[in-house]
Amino acid sequence: MTHIKIAPSILTADFARLADEVRAVEEAGADRLHLDVMDGHFVPPITFGALAVAAIRKITRLPLDVHLMIEHPERHVEDFAKAGASILNVHVEACDDLPAILKQLRSLGCRTGVCVNPPTLLSEIDHVLDQVDQVVVMAVNPGWGGQAFIPETLAKVRDLRALLASRGLEPEVEIDGGVKVHNCVECVQAGANVLVVGSAVYNNEASVGENMRALRATLAELAAS
Repeated sequence: MTHIKIAPSILTADFARLADEVRAVEEAGADRLHLDVMDGHFVPPITFGALAVAAIRKITRLPLDVHLMIEHPERHVEDFAKAGASILNVHVEACDDLPAILKQLRSLGCRTGVCVNPPTLLSEIDHVLDQVDQVVVMAVNPGWGGQAFIPETLAKVRDLRALLASRGLEPEVEIDGGVKVHNCVECVQAGANVLVVGSAVYNNEASVGENMRALRATLAELAAS
């Protein structure tokens, strides 16, 4: 089995100790850091912008997987690229001209990602699958951390993997929302190779290191089976 990447989301981290929280997942073996940018329009909450991404860039060597839950992303992607984003993910639901925005991302030197919400059909991104480095399948409705995983998402991941294989395409498939120790194996078996984890890592039940080790141990059992 290929290496499964774990991308902790700081959405449920302690923002008063953010530098420590970021270093904790880096030391625990995270593959990338997932940054949820929300604008109060595309989704109701507001989180942070490019200035916060730039600050986080200074305290970690991890790739920054920036998830833009914003309207008119084409107006802002240059700022996030300059701030140090490694991957910029835009929502198909927020893009009037998705191919043009993906071209813009590539011109900025970032890896490209497209996100699909739970109700959105894969047919909405069919025309850009050969233009992206990553497809993000949302397993919750975007907005708030700590939501319950939508089981029907697994079928969408399987269908996406089959579609990509039929075309000989190999973008990463990232699943985002409600991923925990108890369902991470199902996500991988469906075809995801990047797992976004928020409250599964940042919680009051165990340390970041303990939670990361539990995830890795579960994935190691799958690899060994």
